[in-house]
Amino acid sequence: MTTGVRRRMGVEERKQQLIGVALELFGHRSPDEVSIDEIAAAAGISRPLVYHYFPGKQSLYEAALRRAADELAARFVEPPQGPLGARLLRVMGRFFDFVDEHGPGFAALMRGGPAVGSSTTNAMIDEVRQAAYEQILAHLKVESPSARLELVVRSWVSLAESTALLWLDGRRVPRAELELQLVHDFAALAAVSAAYDAEMAEILVGILADEPADGPFGELVARLVSLVPPAVAGAVAEAVAEPGAVVPDQRLR
Repeated sequence: MTTGVRRRMGVEERKQQLIGVALELFGHRSPDEVSIDEIAAAAGISRPLVYHYFPGKQSLYEAALRRAADELAARFVEPPQGPLGARLLRVMGRFFDFVDEHGPGFAALMRGGPAVGSSTTNAMIDEVRQAAYEQILAHLKVESPSARLELVVRSWVSLAESTALLWLDGRRVPRAELELQLVHDFAALAAVSAAYDAEMAEILVGILADEPADGPFGELVARLVSLVPPAVAGAVAEAVAEPGAVVPDQRLR
């Protein structure tokens, strides 16, 4: 009879295994519902051995959160080539891949889970939000954002987060529609801000100049135009065509 021999893991290798096991379990149930005994059983080791590597569930949770936070932040990294709308749509696809894969773990991550109130946990969640914010600014090629641009980008990052959390509760809206809608939401936030601020108007014009008619932003414009009653569209066209007509960016100067 052949007897299987269990390979002995090094300290760091064992820690990484336990973090991976914890993340896998957190992907199906909230960390509050996962016990150290379950993590130990899934890793094929004893409960005391888990405590040998991690002082308690909180420390293991925070280690798993660290890995998840790093992975989530990486989902926002996108090569700065091509139209912005297409880039954001790819980012949203990877973002929802993460949400889909981790489910309850994502919800616990963004809501604090068993580490609610922990300064370490809050700092890691803020790092994810900051990384996403900085990536969007990089796509816009802006190093020193104005107050309005910062408001637009941070609001959009927050909207993506809250939308994902709501989607997890029943997944009642098709995922692909939400990904596209969030890209449209970014354009809408930028457009509203552009109506009040000349700098934002300049940024928006630069974004739209590179967008193809069949891209995400072009599709949004087509959808909105189709909703405007002919009488209103005609009145707007006449007002803009009049000599000396005041357009939004002129009003702000």
